[in-house]
Amino acid sequence: MRKILGSVAVLLLTLGVVVGDELNGKITKIDGNKITIQKRAKKGTTGEEVTLTASDNVKVLKSKFNRETKKLEAGEALEGGLKNEAVKEGAAVRVVTDGDKVSEIRVIAGGKKRKKSS
Repeated sequence: MRKILGSVAVLLLTLGVVVGDELNGKITKIDGNKITIQKRAKKGTTGEEVTLTASDNVKVLKSKFNRETKKLEAGEALEGGLKNEAVKEGAAVRVVTDGDKVSEIRVIAGGKKRKKSS
């Protein structure tokens, strides 16, 4: 019984590593399929820079905010993938990784500016 529980624990830990991760940040550099992202950090601090490799079939999507769930969700695909004009240095993104490769980039568009009442 102990061997089975130990095997299940190792399997679950392995699956957690393989499934991937999501990170928020802004693009600081794009060089071919290498993307450098500065992770989002607490106010007043600078986030860590991470260089990731995009997979051959990376999805580049526009993000949209769902008001009901109050969460950012994947929206429509952007034509041209990494070469789309929305994927540029300084763009806010949410990156989804699958193992050590980027499988999805969600470009976060800026919100609409409201006029201040005088």
